[in-house]
Amino acid sequence: MSQQRLSKPIEVSVVMPCLNEAETLQVCISKALCCLKENDVSGEVIVADNGSKDGSLKIAESAGARVVLVESKGYGNALMEGIGAARGRFVIMGDADDSYDFSSLMLFIEKLREGSDLVMGNRFRGGIAPGAMPPLHRYFGNPVLSGLGRLFFRCSVGDFHCGLRGLTYEAFQRMKLQTTGMEFASEMVVKAVMTGMEISEVPTTLSPDGRTRPPHLRSWRDGWRHLRFMLLFSPNWLFFYPGLLLMLIGLGVGGWLLPEARKLGQATLDLNTLAYSALAVLLGFQSVLFALFTRTFASTQGLGRESKLLNRLYRYVKLETGLIFGGLLVFLGLGGSILVTLSWSEIGYGELNPSEVLRQVIPSILAIALGFQIVLGSFFLSVLGLKRKGGGG
Repeated sequence: MSQQRLSKPIEVSVVMPCLNEAETLQVCISKALCCLKENDVSGEVIVADNGSKDGSLKIAESAGARVVLVESKGYGNALMEGIGAARGRFVIMGDADDSYDFSSLMLFIEKLREGSDLVMGNRFRGGIAPGAMPPLHRYFGNPVLSGLGRLFFRCSVGDFHCGLRGLTYEAFQRMKLQTTGMEFASEMVVKAVMTGMEISEVPTTLSPDGRTRPPHLRSWRDGWRHLRFMLLFSPNWLFFYPGLLLMLIGLGVGGWLLPEARKLGQATLDLNTLAYSALAVLLGFQSVLFALFTRTFASTQGLGRESKLLNRLYRYVKLETGLIFGGLLVFLGLGGSILVTLSWSEIGYGELNPSEVLRQVIPSILAIALGFQIVLGSFFLSVLGLKRKGGGG
């Protein structure tokens, strides 16, 4: 592949995923080739065919495109194979349904020439023609998912799911993209952010697609896949913040109920609520600890940016610190349990007042459980944080 890429001085490869796009494929290819020719850009059009049965392959070849056959189904698979076969230094990808304007590619090419690693189209800035985007996508799906993407990953991309975008071939290799479906679009942006690439945006238009058949996109299924991917790559929002909130609620409610039962309207909150508040603290701490595990693993394996906060934390909080603090909690929990047992022995192991005893037992059990989790978590974090030399472990 490297020799082939060097032997042909192609600057731009336009990649179109294709699955039965006979109605619109030729016009998309013609627009792209005319744009490249009119602007004196050395380029090619690649059609990554995902198993078309409607004559799309013949149309693509006759229109001057190079066809790449992709056996594995899925939008992501088609684009990964198509981009992987590109010979250009820059790659522009876009759907072959004639909804994107392939005659206006120079904005993307100019940004790539200026040094951007990823250039995103923004349909909300460029203009969405009537009927081009369903109201559910335009006013709810895209704004919500793009807003969550900006919040989770601290990036300024305004349209996370625009299908027309450009990137350098080098950036594509660095991203190491994996997803096979529609979430491929989100993965590209997330990986670009996590690896510190330069991202820019240009306005682009969206028109009603020229097909008579329904689109491949499935609103709720594909929307959930995008959201799931972003959550999995954002451990703070999936694990850390919810866990921290759960811990604070559990500690607050537990501290309020520890001295005595409390009235809340017509209800009396007592031992049952106290037990559940302890469970909330325990589950919340597990979630926070899991967030630390995932961030540490991602950092040491080069899957994302290093966390300055974690680096500062590990500078002062080491394995020994966790062992001491966890051991102290276990010691306090065992001490509380022993005190309860001694109180029981003083009355000849007779019947105890549950309200008094459980107010000592529940915090003691919680302290022991948290102490053991801290000790085991400290060992595991130390293993994850080991610096591997030469990749040999």
